[in-house]
Amino acid sequence: MDYLQTFSCLKGFLCHQLLLFTIWLFSFQDVVSLQMPLEPNHVSTTFELANPPISGLFDPIEISPAVIPHYPYPGEPLPPMYPSFPTTYEPVLTGRCPVNFSAISSIMGKTASDCSQPLAALVGNVICCPQFSSLLHIFQGYYSTSSDKLVLLNSVADDCFSDIISILASRGANSSIPTICSTKSSNLTGGSCPVKDVTTFEKTVNTSKLLEACSTVDPLKECCRPICQPAIMDAALQISLKQSALNDNKNIVGEPNHIDALNDCKGVVYSWLSRKLSADAANTAFRILSACKVNKVCPLEFKQPSEVIKACRNVAAPSPSCCSSLNTYIAGIQKQMLITNRQAIICATMFGSMLQKGGVMTNIYELCDVDLKDFSLQAYGQQGLLILCFLFSFFVLFLFCCMYKIPLY
Repeated sequence: MDYLQTFSCLKGFLCHQLLLFTIWLFSFQDVVSLQMPLEPNHVSTTFELANPPISGLFDPIEISPAVIPHYPYPGEPLPPMYPSFPTTYEPVLTGRCPVNFSAISSIMGKTASDCSQPLAALVGNVICCPQFSSLLHIFQGYYSTSSDKLVLLNSVADDCFSDIISILASRGANSSIPTICSTKSSNLTGGSCPVKDVTTFEKTVNTSKLLEACSTVDPLKECCRPICQPAIMDAALQISLKQSALNDNKNIVGEPNHIDALNDCKGVVYSWLSRKLSADAANTAFRILSACKVNKVCPLEFKQPSEVIKACRNVAAPSPSCCSSLNTYIAGIQKQMLITNRQAIICATMFGSMLQKGGVMTNIYELCDVDLKDFSLQAYGQQGLLILCFLFSFFVLFLFCCMYKIPLY
């Protein structure tokens, strides 16, 4: 009996070991090991340890499509955990935009990354559009470095704008960026701003004060106690007043609204700053300014919540019908776009005000356990989970390659 018991235990142990060995063996499928021969009796010196190794297991990890398993259903969309990479190609340009785009290649690449094909519509308000706007300002400044103009001529604006979109799309960006960000080629021309040349601009504006305020923008202080934003607005106001003076002198009727001219002149100010700052410094400053502006408004569109008001008007305790109606409504607005935490506060306040005007006096956020993050895709919505899984899959793949020193080429 003891013999049979011992044999049974040994058999189970061997099966367990065989199973572990099988799993271990399959984990090394498609893996090519690299060996780094070591000289016997070799002791590394301090100088050798200080330098990065140039061969062996520490070769750069390169990713090849051959490593990624073939997806068996080409006609269907990829699952969220399946790794994919944007398709790049050589763009077809108009040939009528007199600009060397390679000089701003790094900013173009960052814009293409921030406005990538699958995520541009979701992160447009927060990430893509601020970066695209910054790119246009920097492009304006770079275009005008060889001339006295701060904006593009109408004759080339369409072609240059088209080339910018083509280059971004060739690097994996969404080709619908102009629609997503409500931008068009006229944004490069200065619109109705009366001052479009460097000489008049620098005679009208205190440029030293403007450059001092915006050469270095503090990401923490600028949104609370702005320095660069007022300087830009003051400069835009000064050059926009040139139009008012012309209208008073000539008594012109039907000229553009002063608000439109002021907005157009702000673009001219950004263009002048782009001439004076490096591309990276200008991009950093413009992104910080955009972040301050973005966090002041709620970008979501709220339809009249009649169903929620009807279900929650006289509720004093947690109600399944009320919470179901509220969750359904929030799930609808959740799909619009990703928003920041500060935007979520504004959106929740706006929606709460709409409910109060409809007669809902109870705090149904608390009753139905609704949080601020529920107003964005980054919460519990299906798309939010897909985004997190998509990013997590790349993180796991990278860790796996690093742990097992897999040369992916």
